[in-house]
Amino acid sequence: MAYARLIGRAVARRGREVTSNFTLQNEIREMNTNTILLAVTVFAIGLSVNGVNAQSPNSQNANSQNAVTDQVQPGETPLLSELLEAKAAASAARAPEEVRQAYAQGIETVRATEIEKSAKQVGDAAIDAQLSGWDGKSVKLSDLWQEGPIVLMWYRGGWCPYCNIQLRAMQQSMDRIEDAGARLVVLTPELPEKAKETAEANDLDIVALHDKGNAVARKYGLVFDLPEAIIPSYRDKLKLPEYNGNDVMELPLAATYVIDKVGKITYAFLDADYKKRAEPSDVVKAVKAAAQP
Repeated sequence: MAYARLIGRAVARRGREVTSNFTLQNEIREMNTNTILLAVTVFAIGLSVNGVNAQSPNSQNANSQNAVTDQVQPGETPLLSELLEAKAAASAARAPEEVRQAYAQGIETVRATEIEKSAKQVGDAAIDAQLSGWDGKSVKLSDLWQEGPIVLMWYRGGWCPYCNIQLRAMQQSMDRIEDAGARLVVLTPELPEKAKETAEANDLDIVALHDKGNAVARKYGLVFDLPEAIIPSYRDKLKLPEYNGNDVMELPLAATYVIDKVGKITYAFLDADYKKRAEPSDVVKAVKAAAQP
């Protein structure tokens, strides 16, 4: 019976991977080439303003990730960076000039704090914490990394299309991460019920842990205050207070760490630009290195 359950889980995961691959390939074919040429000049300021209409940000983001390039051929799996850049290009092409400028300045304001340098780095000791997922189960991070390396990743919320793209890409990489002897651990400041909605909207096996009030992210040095110019967008359009359950206008960097069995950080991806994320293939390489005796 245990073997049958194991086979069943493997078949189910494979089915999700096929569906996810098909979705990613469709996303690639649907991007308009002219939109790319127009928006590439400002892709660095592509922003998460696609939540401005009346739809729920979760449902909207899950169903509108079609801003991707024509450059990848059918049958190929795109790099996460390609999907993110294409999404940024499409968002930049839609956004008014003043909005693009506000978000671009916001990124530079965050970068100017040197948060990328002050956050936990490779060689630092990881911070332990006890956290619960949206399934109600509680885990201690050190218990996990003592069993083998972990990939510790933050996503900002289901309202963020870049987070949804990254989550689906990491879902596709879970087998490779686990085959290397590691485990994917995802943290988010959004409320457990919102994290569950995010998982369901993106067809994820991932059960995100609730980093309430960014408590753990703060200990890793990842938390920053939202720049004043973009607070209205996050508060009124993206409904950040509803997602996080508080009125604090702050977010964590979308950071990714690999932590080895002794609790040391062996890989760190830190970028003030929320459109830049750790490439899954790089994470897998880091995991394999961390698993070496």
